[in-house]
Amino acid sequence: MSLQFGPDYVRAIAPYQGGKPISEVAREFGLDESRIVKLASNENPLGMPESAKQAMIAAMAETGRYPDANGFELKQAITEKYGVPQEWITLGNGSNDILELAAHAFVQPGHEVVYAQYSFAVYALATQAVGGKAVVVPAKDYGHDLAAMRAAITPDTRLVFLANPNNPTGTFLPAADIDAFLKSVPQHVVVVLDEAYNEYLAAEQQYDSIQWVRQYPNLLVSRTMSKAYGLAGLRVGFGIAQPGITDLLNRIRQPFNVNSLAQAAAVAALNDKEFLSRSAKLNADGYQQLTRAFEAMGLEYVPSFGNFVLVKVGNEDGAGARINLALLKRGIIVRPVGNYGLPQWLRVSIGLPEENEAFLAALRQVMAEA
Repeated sequence: MSLQFGPDYVRAIAPYQGGKPISEVAREFGLDESRIVKLASNENPLGMPESAKQAMIAAMAETGRYPDANGFELKQAITEKYGVPQEWITLGNGSNDILELAAHAFVQPGHEVVYAQYSFAVYALATQAVGGKAVVVPAKDYGHDLAAMRAAITPDTRLVFLANPNNPTGTFLPAADIDAFLKSVPQHVVVVLDEAYNEYLAAEQQYDSIQWVRQYPNLLVSRTMSKAYGLAGLRVGFGIAQPGITDLLNRIRQPFNVNSLAQAAAVAALNDKEFLSRSAKLNADGYQQLTRAFEAMGLEYVPSFGNFVLVKVGNEDGAGARINLALLKRGIIVRPVGNYGLPQWLRVSIGLPEENEAFLAALRQVMAEA
């Protein structure tokens, strides 16, 4: 009889499955890596900004030493951009780190964590890892039903995850709706406002979540450098909250959780307004390219406010997996979302124009053969 280590709630976790890497698809299907198009992980198709590359090169001279554990220069850049004290900032090894730190800091076994159906898989993983009780609120039009989420909060609730825009569906909550929700949440409940895709919002949709942080001591805003800033491979994220929250997060985060090269690149990227603007423009154009094609093909999709589109590719439960496999054989990597309870859909990241067209050409061929 084999020994079983660890609590039941840890053994019950299904490990996170990321988008397939290009090298894995090349090996599996015998394809040339240079001809594979990856639109699976919501990465910035422009890659890393040149400013960040140069900052990394300069920082390499000090990689024999530990990084600044407090991340002074990166926190200073965040302070200047968002107008908050350094004491309000927690640095993370990607924004996933911030989400997991929040669960570890505020949730004990049996405590409840509220989040929406069709929201980021890490919310469930972070909840399970600490023995929390997941309270999954049914989605409304593939997005958050804030009234139902508020009704789901009980005296045992300790954490609420709220993504805006939401992944994997791309839905968006107007500022007034979020503000009203925050006003209604009891003070013993920490709300994590996950804004991984905020930089892709149009000017008229932008809102000042940092003002809410000043107003609500139980709010934690989470941001990432992996998407619009192009630093996915470096894993940099940060949280902004009042010291009552950040003090606890910084007590339990790993020392040196953001490495020296990542810190240097993040400082440069935060200050690279031209790159951010170019990324947003490319994304908006790519969104139009994809959605117009979906409409022409008669495919249903969810209007998205991120850098990806959720598209329905069939009516049977296995449609997403079937079409995904056919695309993989043609060197196109997208994201099936059956694990989110959406087995008829694919999530497609917005790429360069030629990458989008390669995907659309393959999709037209696959759908015609179905």
